[in-house]
Amino acid sequence: MTQSPAVRTPGRSGPVRIGERAARTLVTELARRNDPKPALLVGAAPGDAVLAAAFDALLPGDVLTVVPAADCTAAELREHVTAQGQWIADRVRVVDSLATADPAEVVVVAEPFTGTAEETRATIDGLAKHLADGAVLAVATPATPGRTEGAAAELERQGALFGVGTDLVLRNKPPVRVYRLRLTPAPVSLAARLAPAYRPSSVPLTRGMHIDSNGVAAAGIALGLAGLARVVRPKSRLWLLPALAAAPVAAFFRDPERDVPEDPSAVVAAADGEVLSVQRLHDERFGDGEWLRVAVFLSVLDVHVNRAPVAGKVVDYFVADGGFANAMKPEAEHNVAAYTVLDTDHGTVVVAQRTGLIARRIVQRAPIGALLARGERFGLIRFGSRTDVYLPAEAAEPLVGPGERVVGGSTVIARWR
Repeated sequence: MTQSPAVRTPGRSGPVRIGERAARTLVTELARRNDPKPALLVGAAPGDAVLAAAFDALLPGDVLTVVPAADCTAAELREHVTAQGQWIADRVRVVDSLATADPAEVVVVAEPFTGTAEETRATIDGLAKHLADGAVLAVATPATPGRTEGAAAELERQGALFGVGTDLVLRNKPPVRVYRLRLTPAPVSLAARLAPAYRPSSVPLTRGMHIDSNGVAAAGIALGLAGLARVVRPKSRLWLLPALAAAPVAAFFRDPERDVPEDPSAVVAAADGEVLSVQRLHDERFGDGEWLRVAVFLSVLDVHVNRAPVAGKVVDYFVADGGFANAMKPEAEHNVAAYTVLDTDHGTVVVAQRTGLIARRIVQRAPIGALLARGERFGLIRFGSRTDVYLPAEAAEPLVGPGERVVGGSTVIARWR
């Protein structure tokens, strides 16, 4: 087998492997596209977790082109594809080399990048000609702490320039970081054809309930403090305080699955909580015209994961400085807030993540250029806070009022006219 001289896929030797969780993360963009599409998988072999995940993600109308890994022949891969049954065989095409592959809308590299920065850059440059306009390239590299050179550093640089998403997969041997790169802009209309992306940042407890990675870290810190206190003061019961706090702290970061309405005219709540106000106002930061703003207060008992109220493309993100007033008070208008600006088929939509009296940390995981499906997770706020959704006033009709309870990703708070 010969490969395109412009592209070198990383070698398969060594301790680095892609497990099931990392594989599912790599094929996220393939799995969330609901329309027929061409996809390309580079560096696959029979039995690979990435190849199996790609098979699982295929929909009717999809065409997946597979390029064999260096230690695998095209004939072996074709035999494996045929063994999966007619449904897979009809949608998967195995080619001898990357040079014979057509451009695709989703390109996945199955083998983790472990070479030098120059090799990684050359590989991405070689893959670029196989990316259709607006296509996503998904790649992975070992997540080595303190790594400042080689593949990790180059992918970090590429992510800063073209990244539309990154995930750290700790449940892999070794842990890997997955990068999703979009080298050319994607149309806003594509967002409406996407399902919410799979996020490995949540740890599953049950089929319908997860804990965000922030909660796992916070609970781990609490348990660590408990262990330290018991070692330092073995006769004291002081260690019980952080130990007992671990469970409620983790519960604060719960991340339940939600049923997102399929109605394309629906605008869903960006967070769980109580509607504080529904009002029309002007805000020059987001452009001329009047805005319809729905403000929702999140108590410490509410789910604090934030979701996109509409399908759209992230075109701006900025943080406004301010205070930390109680999020239920009018003064919260001037609290520290992070603004995510979305371009949509109906105009500009803005989601404001506001801090509160206790909340001091905003997490936003959707970089500029990312496409968000309606109801997709994009961040969270730690402890009590407020989330505001700004809609073009003339284009949207509110469906909720002050005092009503809403559920993030499920409750329809407004409808496009």
